[in-house]
Amino acid sequence: MNANIVSDDMKKNALDEIDLKIIAILQAHGRTSNVALAKQVGISPPPCLRRLRALEKAGYVTGYHAEVDMARLGFGVTVFAMVGLHSQAEADLQAFEALVRDWPEVRECHMLNGDIDFILKCVAKDLSSFQSFLTSKLTPAPNVANVRTSLTIRQSKKIAGVPL
Repeated sequence: MNANIVSDDMKKNALDEIDLKIIAILQAHGRTSNVALAKQVGISPPPCLRRLRALEKAGYVTGYHAEVDMARLGFGVTVFAMVGLHSQAEADLQAFEALVRDWPEVRECHMLNGDIDFILKCVAKDLSSFQSFLTSKLTPAPNVANVRTSLTIRQSKKIAGVPL
């Protein structure tokens, strides 16, 4: 594929093998330099950088983040909170999502289908800190009907991104 037409192909959601390799490498090693990335995918650095910028512009690559050791930073507790709401009207769902966005303890929020409306991945320094978050923010939040929590014992797998 000619690097000059990557943007047109991306508009059609057509990624070629090189685009997928770029994404896969960046998922595993986000700090890879353009020169190293180009070498790994088998093209020269200028078209590689053009492809990367096109992937970013098209929304396939949405950001770069450092993976940190939560425990070393003092966050020893991870809890999943299953939240049920009184109302599932779209306005109420959006209001809850907006509220959750402002809570730093909540690292992920997913709306679910079924008995649970949302599952939240929360982190805290310790159980006491999580208890404080639970009783002062989450449980008394508008429209919250119930909250069930599960404390993680250990993490046995964590892989960023998607399998390519």
